Amino acid sequence: MAFTFAAFCYILALILTAVLIFFVIFHIIAFDELKTDYKNPIDQCNSLNPLVIPEYAIHMFFTLLFLIALQLGTVLFNLPLIIYHIRRYMNRPVMSGMGLYDPTSIMNADELGRAQKEGWVKLGFYLISFFYYLYSMIYVLVSS
Repeated sequence: MAFTFAAFCYILALILTAVLIFFVIFHIIAFDELKTDYKNPIDQCNSLNPLVIPEYAIHMFFTLLFLIALQLGTVLFNLPLIIYHIRRYMNRPVMSGMGLYDPTSIMNADELGRAQKEGWVKLGFYLISFFYYLYSMIYVLVSS
């Protein structure tokens, strides 16, 4: 049983995926608060927008580590979400700051519904990823 770079990547990905799960749960709760009018859109967007770039950076960081470790199956598993993140950020509303959510359009029913659906899909992806990384970490530690 050897501790390889691939095992390190999976351990780090497990920890960072747990962080991403908390980010996504925060997003889902925030959009539910917007839907039920517990918070105003300006405050909500000011709390959500600073989390967008760290979420994307964390996901791209450990995918890059998997690429360096030559874990190509895992890279291919993460690639669709990375492509979606890049496409989503390139097509974001015109704003003065970083982020995806514009306070003037987030209360639109279509935009709010899309943001909620995106949050639930990401939560599912990150949960599946978490258990995939857990299995892969154990497999890499036992097989090497």
